[in-house]
Amino acid sequence: MPEVHLVVGVALIAANLVAGVWGGIEWLERRPSAGFWYALRIAQATVILQALLGLALVFTGSEGDALHILYGSLPLAVSLLAEVIRIGSAQQEVGDLDIHSLPEARQTQIALAILRRDTGIMATACLVIVPLALRAAGTTSAF
Repeated sequence: MPEVHLVVGVALIAANLVAGVWGGIEWLERRPSAGFWYALRIAQATVILQALLGLALVFTGSEGDALHILYGSLPLAVSLLAEVIRIGSAQQEVGDLDIHSLPEARQTQIALAILRRDTGIMATACLVIVPLALRAAGTTSAF
C-alpha cells in the first residue's frame, strides 16, 4: 500500500501542476476553457484519493510521521477552502442583481467574469497544493 500512496502522490503533484498552470494561463488570457475544469477535477480526485490512502496507512500503522500527516492533509483543506471561496465569489459578482432582467449581453459578461474569477481561484489552489504535496513527500523516506 505505501507504493500506491507514493504513485498517487506523484500523480497528485503532476495533476495539480498541470491544472494550476493551465488555469493560470486561461485566467491571464481571459479565455474560458472547459478542458481546465476537467483537469481540475482530475487533480482534485487525486487529492481525495491520496488523503484516503494516507488515512488508511495511518490506521494500519504504516505511516505516521506528524509532519507528513500535516502536509499530506493540507492539500485536501486547500481544495475544500478554494471551493468555498469560489462559491462566495460568484455571489459577490452577482450581488443583488436580478440577472434574468438584464440584457443577454450583460448576462454573458457577468457569467464570463464569474468564470474567470473561479478559474483564478482554483488555479491558485492547485499551485498552492503542489509545494504542500512536495513538502509532504520530502518528509518520507521514499525520496
